[in-house]
Amino acid sequence: MTEERIGFIGLGNMGGRMTACILRAGKEVLGYDAKTENIGAVGATAAPSSGAVIEGSDVVLLSLPDSRVVEAVVFGEDGLLAHAHAGQVVVDLSTSAPESTRRIRARFVQKGVEYLDAGISGGAAAADKGQLTLMVGGDEAALDSVRGVLGYFATNVFFVGSTGAGHTTKLLNNFLNAVALSATAEVMVAAKKAGLDLETVLEVFNKSSGVNFATINRFPKIIKGDYLKGGLTNTLMMKDVTLYVDLLSQLGVASLNSPGPLASFGLARALGYADEISNTVVDAIGDISGGIRLHDGATEGGKA
Repeated sequence: MTEERIGFIGLGNMGGRMTACILRAGKEVLGYDAKTENIGAVGATAAPSSGAVIEGSDVVLLSLPDSRVVEAVVFGEDGLLAHAHAGQVVVDLSTSAPESTRRIRARFVQKGVEYLDAGISGGAAAADKGQLTLMVGGDEAALDSVRGVLGYFATNVFFVGSTGAGHTTKLLNNFLNAVALSATAEVMVAAKKAGLDLETVLEVFNKSSGVNFATINRFPKIIKGDYLKGGLTNTLMMKDVTLYVDLLSQLGVASLNSPGPLASFGLARALGYADEISNTVVDAIGDISGGIRLHDGATEGGKA
């Protein structure tokens, strides 16, 4: 059997890391990115357009900022639909609106192309190690056909349901992440201002009912000035929370807990942290709480 040809569109922060994992496995990747330097930086073979990627690939992976960009890449004059042919599989690894995902999939099916929506979790650190978690919606047989490709950068691949289920699950997960990060940031600023030892406070939380992903994986680094540069920016986190609120509105579910992260990441953007990693939300809260920092001296990824 001929080995599958792999294409990747969007070789930025996360896409570049996933592409690097595929390349390290000894596979070739035909890549396209609006910033051509991203293609060379990771070592993929450059394609002149997104259409050229799907023309030369059996499996095409997308890692793009939002549904608007995904739709432009899919429906554009030189986009994926214009050049797709029966038997291909497109996997959207972006954080997209499920309603948009369903519209796109319907168009691909007309051409005999399978379209999977695959939310990702784990951040830059897991992407570097090839240990991401994927939550995939669409046709299960299509997922089974590309598990080998996804396995180059993901250790956990879950089938979560029909088209849109992957991106829906991703929005739910990202909202919990946003709540944990913004709430823990507020609490840690309070702990600092109260004169508590932050390492001890985190140890208490991680042995108690306040434990969460941020207390375990983020703040032990942040209190030492390491913001874990490379993950979602405050702008992208705000985008994900807004998509979550839109989703709940469509579902008719009350979103009672969204004001906290909306206010926190909105504050971070307003205070100049828009393009900084979302962990700097703690600095934004510190700014309006008397100039509080959890660490001393210069930082990586944050502001001193």
